[in-house]
Amino acid sequence: MLLTITTTHQPATDLGYLLHKNPARLQSLEITGGQAHIFYPEATPERCTAALLLDIDPVALVRSHRGPAGEGFALEQYVNDRPYVASSFLSAALVKAFNTAMNGTCKDRPALPEVLLPLEATVAVMPAASAEQLRRLFGPLGYEVETETHLLDPTQQEWGNSRYFTLRLRHPALRLQDLLSHLYVLIPVLDRGDKHYWISQEEAGKLLRRGGEWLPRHPEREFITRRYLRFAEFVNPTLERLLGDEALDEETPETIASFSAGTPEYSESAAEAVAPADANAATKQNLHDLRLDRVAEEIRRLGAKQVLDLGCGEGKLVRRLLKNGAIEHILALDVSWRELERAQQRLHVSEMPPRQRERLTLTQGSLLYHDARLAGYDAAAVVEVIEHLDESRLAAFEQVVFARARPGAVLVTTPNADYNQRYEALAAGDFRHHDHRFEWTRAQFTAWAEGVAEHHGYRVRIEPLGPEAPEVGAPSQLAVFEQ
Repeated sequence: MLLTITTTHQPATDLGYLLHKNPARLQSLEITGGQAHIFYPEATPERCTAALLLDIDPVALVRSHRGPAGEGFALEQYVNDRPYVASSFLSAALVKAFNTAMNGTCKDRPALPEVLLPLEATVAVMPAASAEQLRRLFGPLGYEVETETHLLDPTQQEWGNSRYFTLRLRHPALRLQDLLSHLYVLIPVLDRGDKHYWISQEEAGKLLRRGGEWLPRHPEREFITRRYLRFAEFVNPTLERLLGDEALDEETPETIASFSAGTPEYSESAAEAVAPADANAATKQNLHDLRLDRVAEEIRRLGAKQVLDLGCGEGKLVRRLLKNGAIEHILALDVSWRELERAQQRLHVSEMPPRQRERLTLTQGSLLYHDARLAGYDAAAVVEVIEHLDESRLAAFEQVVFARARPGAVLVTTPNADYNQRYEALAAGDFRHHDHRFEWTRAQFTAWAEGVAEHHGYRVRIEPLGPEAPEVGAPSQLAVFEQ
């Protein structure tokens, strides 16, 4: 993978001072999985170009267990795009190669880092859903964005273009530090593979440090934050710090999936905004809100007094259920203690009046092991949970919920894989979220639900959730099981 940075600032060789790299010689350094080489294809007073070339060894990636998992298909460990496509490897190499410039310091010319330069950067190659996606990310930062498409296979032109682009960015007046920070954050955002290193709370600090000045004003800030950090336990607190009161309350996997050119439902605040049932309503609902509202409405219709929220996460459904005065008690269960802590904070449990507090139990547990606490409830909600389980473990889930706990009604929602083709950001076979183990078509979900109902003594009806499209249906689907 190759990054070049060019300036026509006079004298252009000031770029060497800023990068702390001598234009007269090649410099190489060790990076994860290979080497990085810094050199200058041109260095004159009129024009200077610095190049960062990454030479990634796919065999070294396998030996360090940083390449694609290859147990099921060993060849993929060695034949993949990691050595060639801009990814978190390039982002990490920027810090190692140009740390001084990224921190805005220059020992020999202290005032130089604050000078606004005419800059051009070229990245070969960048993965993206479309050229429009690249413009949405870099355009708001003041860049003129130019993209070059590449055929998937020049010998098979009927296969069409690949998802890789050569990206050229031009800015008339920008600090070099800002350009490097933009690339550092946005390159891993566009990388469809996982980062090559462990994502932890430290990553949130890096994002705030490198993007804190410009990210809060970026129209795609929520998408950028979610894709950079990937895990809700880091995303939501970081959004709150970046945006304050403007932070999104609802985090949805589809926000990631639907960020693409040509997705008519995409908006800044919610990637999948759909018209509410009331055509006169002034607001819009995103898909996640629609799911939760529909499940809460169905629980109200059932007249349930004792309710389970299985896989409760941050308590978004619980918040809705607490507004239903007919519900006497809610047991909200999640396998993640961190999510339960966040639910306590989001629901302000410590500030609830005693009577309200008695209506709610937040507890840790798994849907794959028998739990006597789950018995005796009128209804159970399982919202966007089953797709996070291995299909081979669904039989255990069925035993826990339908055979042992046996609530009067069970409401299960899951993505509709038929609808995925509407998301241009998703390649064929890709899932909407990195943690999904499967995604079912409408036919697959119906077959599973009817089999469960017949085996465990329930009747079931299937409903679409969200705006329906011809041929592919709605983005999500709901099964309502009743004894």
